[in-house]
Amino acid sequence: MTNQERWMRTMHYESVDYIPDEEFGYWDDTFRAWHNQSLPEFVNNNSIADRYFGFSRRESVPVRLGLMPVFQSRVLEEDERHKILVDGSGIVQEVFKDGTSSIPHYIDFPLKGRREWEELFWPRLDPETPGRYPENWEELKAYWMKRDYPLGISVGSLFGWVRNWMGFERICMMMYDDPELMHDIIEHLTDFILRTVERAVKEINLDFAAFWEDMAFNNGPMISPDMFQEFLVPRYKRITSFLKEHGVDIVYVDCDGNINAIAGLWLEAGVNTMFPIEVRAGTDPIELRERFGRDMRLMGGVDKMKLIEGKEAIRKEVARLEKLVADGGYIPHVDHRVPSDVTYENYLYYLKVKRKTFGIPEPEPYEVRKHLYEGPQPVFLPVEGTPPPLT
Repeated sequence: MTNQERWMRTMHYESVDYIPDEEFGYWDDTFRAWHNQSLPEFVNNNSIADRYFGFSRRESVPVRLGLMPVFQSRVLEEDERHKILVDGSGIVQEVFKDGTSSIPHYIDFPLKGRREWEELFWPRLDPETPGRYPENWEELKAYWMKRDYPLGISVGSLFGWVRNWMGFERICMMMYDDPELMHDIIEHLTDFILRTVERAVKEINLDFAAFWEDMAFNNGPMISPDMFQEFLVPRYKRITSFLKEHGVDIVYVDCDGNINAIAGLWLEAGVNTMFPIEVRAGTDPIELRERFGRDMRLMGGVDKMKLIEGKEAIRKEVARLEKLVADGGYIPHVDHRVPSDVTYENYLYYLKVKRKTFGIPEPEPYEVRKHLYEGPQPVFLPVEGTPPPLT
């Protein structure tokens, strides 16, 4: 059974030899800590780590959905420990100079109202901007036709992007104070996403699509279910209906935090897979299955905090998910990036326990299989107006 067959059959509740072996990823601090605990130095990012640990291959087509051109990145000021900079989304933020992984301290946001939307953002969200698709698209298509792994596409964001551009407080207030503008923005994003991904969806036999939102805290979503229903559900439905018309029936959303109050609304809107299911935030994969049955697929749901506690906690956490894995439609993995206070020893133990419990074979040594990831890389030409990278 190929990786593609295994992934698709798992997500459609069909029998498999074993479930896909996937993980979310790691913070940069985690790599630095693990390098002192025997992880090879060359394993320093999530892409390399996926290959090194031998996880099942799954990829997305390289279509550029973001702002084009991006905003001018520049450093505004700095001291011994911090930089205040403007990033490619126009956000002013304070970050650590040494690369310490943390959420930046956000200072200012570029999207403040209709004027900024029409002058700064609308022109950067044009689906016809050259460079959204790689120059070697036909070569990549020919390669993907022969793939044995699942291939999907990002379908962007209807709330998370706007929250990034406006800031949390402004977007929440704007939905009350200027709902017309918010409807205009989200409708434009929907049109932009549909027109941008249309070519890929029609030309490639894709296996899944993925939204990114991150619109929940530990106690629940950033907006009420009523607002979610009004502003987002009709637009999600437009996108998921288009995808389904072209054979893409697995659509997942990446949203951290407690999504219990809005998971059912995503399902209503055609987003049928939840990821990464943060347990400590109050979202649990077993409870989601009990509430929504087999209509909802699940990815994640292994409490990362149990990897800190130790081996007994790891065994119990994996064991509690056995019945859910047996039911199907579920790929278990750590529910967010692995933090640096998880020891490398504990992480390797977790992988061993997970693989043994769910019948996943141990991968061959990295040196034996690293060639399996070779293939043509996307070639993008520079976008006119794109500023040089931050230095």
